[in-house]
Amino acid sequence: MTSCQVDIWTEIVHSQIMQLTLMVKLQPNPAQAASLLATMERFNAACNAIAETAFREHTASQVKLHHLMYRDVRESFGLSAQMAVRAIGKVVEVYKRDKSIQPTFRPQGAIVYDDRLLSWKGVDRVSILTLEGRIMVPVVMGTYHAQRLRRVRGQADLIYRDGQFYLAVVVDVPEPPSLQPTDWLGVDLGIVNIAADSDGQTYSGGHMNGLRKRHAKLRERLQKKGTKSAKRLLKKRRRKEQRVAANENHRIAKQLVTKAQDTGRGIALEDLTGIRDRITVHKAQRRRQHSWAFYQLRTFITYKAKLAGVPVALVDPRNTSRTCPQCGLIDPHNRPTQASFRCIACGFAGPADTIAAGNIARRAAVNLPHAGSLQEIPASFAL
Repeated sequence: MTSCQVDIWTEIVHSQIMQLTLMVKLQPNPAQAASLLATMERFNAACNAIAETAFREHTASQVKLHHLMYRDVRESFGLSAQMAVRAIGKVVEVYKRDKSIQPTFRPQGAIVYDDRLLSWKGVDRVSILTLEGRIMVPVVMGTYHAQRLRRVRGQADLIYRDGQFYLAVVVDVPEPPSLQPTDWLGVDLGIVNIAADSDGQTYSGGHMNGLRKRHAKLRERLQKKGTKSAKRLLKKRRRKEQRVAANENHRIAKQLVTKAQDTGRGIALEDLTGIRDRITVHKAQRRRQHSWAFYQLRTFITYKAKLAGVPVALVDPRNTSRTCPQCGLIDPHNRPTQASFRCIACGFAGPADTIAAGNIARRAAVNLPHAGSLQEIPASFAL
């Protein structure tokens, strides 16, 4: 796990084991919080020094950087042996992505901890190494997290966000056998309706769109005001919209996966990769378009489906909302409005999003993927 992969959930599938990242909240006392923060700032200062050398020497070799910087990092920044090794590893990981620029690290960027630097003492405490030695920090977690804590694997990231410390912990979760689907539940993702399935159920995006609009207006007013209190309020509210959107996506994903599991079906989704580069919208719609968290919803559906043994297939999204399921005619005039569908040839009509979801389900059914795989279905297999 890298420090950039700390947003609520990530999932990687290895054979029959899935790796999930749990966000666990720490509750350090003021002295412990100061120690953690000082360690974090020193660690990232060391990373910046290592990055300068890596860029100057044009090397992303951890072995070479270890020989060049290990002793200096320990002497200049007072890091422990293993923490110096982790700092070098963090720089190498980031620098490998783009060797044309020198990486820079925020003073309060994440620290990578492995089992030599961090150990769990039950489910309510964790021992963490700092510049002043090890400290025992209380942990806050729910039943869901506690049940999976015994399967902790690999490293964890210490994160400082909005005045709170968190641990992003990787755990192994056995992946259940994937069911053999008898049919597919098609899911059409959108903005007005966040999702619509082929059973005719819609999951409205009206609440989220209204919330985003209100937040945008409030941000605009506070930014124009520019006072200290306005800036404090902006900082306080900056993640609220993100949290609400993530919670809504979790709720929708859970409902879709439960429905598919209970009916013995797989889930068919549109492959919307790169959609923001492929479509154009009016200027007034750009904010709503670019705040659309469809990829997050797809990620949530995917990992929840794997935990439930429900296969997921990706289909080509082209013409799913323009194709008549009755006669097969593909025409943009089949969709006279955003919400309605009416075929200009046979007169078949209905809610546009539901019809698109049905087309997605049929597109997946004509080329059944292997059980348990996330397979892309090309447009050539459409209807």
